[in-house]
Amino acid sequence: MKDYVIIAIIALAAGPSLWYIIRSKKKGKKCIGCPDSCCCSEKSCASCKNQKA
Repeated sequence: MKDYVIIAIIALAAGPSLWYIIRSKKKGKKCIGCPDSCCCSEKSCASCKNQKA
């Protein structure tokens, strides 16, 4: 029974995150963590370059 509870807790924690990522990618966002993700491209976004450095 403990296993089912642990699996349910993990699913509740990871489920919404995965749903958000999948939904954002379907909308065409290239970098989800970037505040300008709807209008930037990974190569030209200044905030994305700062995150990778």
